[in-house]
Amino acid sequence: MITTTTPSIEGKIIKTYHGIVFGEVITGVNFITDIGAGFRNFFGGRSEGYENELILARQQALDELQANASKLGANAVVGVDFDYEVLGADNAMLMVTASGTAVSVE
Repeated sequence: MITTTTPSIEGKIIKTYHGIVFGEVITGVNFITDIGAGFRNFFGGRSEGYENELILARQQALDELQANASKLGANAVVGVDFDYEVLGADNAMLMVTASGTAVSVE
C-alpha cells in the first residue's frame, strides 16, 4: 500500500476517494521504563525506552491506518498526518493517531 504525507502521488492518478481513515494506538510505558527515563531526566541524555515505545506506537498506528484503508478498497493513503498526545492521571499513556485519505490510484 502506497502511503504518503503528500496530497498526491507522483506518476499516479487518483481514481477514487474512499474517505478519511485513522489508525489509533494508546499505549502505556512500564515501571522500568519510567525509572530509566527518570534517571535520564535527572542526568541528561536520551530515553531509549520512551523512544522505542514511540517508534512502536507510530508503526502500529500506521499499520492500522493502512488496514482500515484496505477494508475500504483503497490501495493508497494520501495526506497522512501523525498526532501525539499524553493521557492518564499521571501522563503515563501515549496516544498516537495516524490519519489520511484512502484512495485508489492507477
